[in-house]
Amino acid sequence: MPCSAPYRATIAIIALISVPSVTVALAQDASPWKKALHAAARLIAGAAFKSDNAWWLRAGVEIRLDRGWHTYWRYPGDSGVPPTFDFAGSENVKSVTVLWPAPKRFADGAGGHFIGYLDGVVFPLRIAAEDATKPSSLHLKLGYAFCREVCYPAEADLGLTLTGKGGPEEPALVAAEARVPRRVPLGTGTGLAVRSVHRERGDGHERIAVEVTAPDGTPVELFVEGPAPNWALLSPKPSDAASGSTSGMQRFTFDLDDLPRGAHADGAILTFTAVSPNEAIEVGAALKQIQ
Repeated sequence: MPCSAPYRATIAIIALISVPSVTVALAQDASPWKKALHAAARLIAGAAFKSDNAWWLRAGVEIRLDRGWHTYWRYPGDSGVPPTFDFAGSENVKSVTVLWPAPKRFADGAGGHFIGYLDGVVFPLRIAAEDATKPSSLHLKLGYAFCREVCYPAEADLGLTLTGKGGPEEPALVAAEARVPRRVPLGTGTGLAVRSVHRERGDGHERIAVEVTAPDGTPVELFVEGPAPNWALLSPKPSDAASGSTSGMQRFTFDLDDLPRGAHADGAILTFTAVSPNEAIEVGAALKQIQ
């Protein structure tokens, strides 16, 4: 996905250490670390589990960063590049789903914000095997960026055989999965919830207003994504006052500007991710016409 704004940090293009072929770690819980200047990446394996009447293999992509360095979420914010995952060449693998732990918003030092992870992250993987009675060989070509004042691109070719047996990486994978936002419908929930999304007219700009409820005093961060990667939406900002008098209501707004050529707001489905210290949710909402 292209950056939503020109990257504000100095981009340093460097030749990173690379390995010409993928080394598959047989019957191990993790692949070897593939190191860069201030970062390293590997695959980790966990146990098989059953969900929705299907068996899945648990695994993950771990990115370790030097203290103070960061990498990005799937939507990087005002600046940055999201990671990419290419599982071509995997064997006995029917599908791989990448799960995204709840991110945080950070100032980028140039008046904007980036969205991502500080010091490292584990991206959980949910894998369906072609034949659940046999091991699966997972191959990944990972692309990512690691940044501080300077931003570096990195690639890592990783491989790991998955047997479905639990091991020492299982707790880290379960913890990472617990940080993945729950998908919930608009307007539902007894704790953190996105109650409403509507369009309204602003001062020369159309505006989106979002009402979120959370226990009193709970800080909430709200992120928004468009229906396609080329939608570069502004970050929702807290409003001075919540709508109505409902206890725990928080109101966020953002201008709906610079839609992609040919795109229309009517009926567009936006994805909102609300994050509090104790939970995170993901909500889809279709934009209706302004009344």
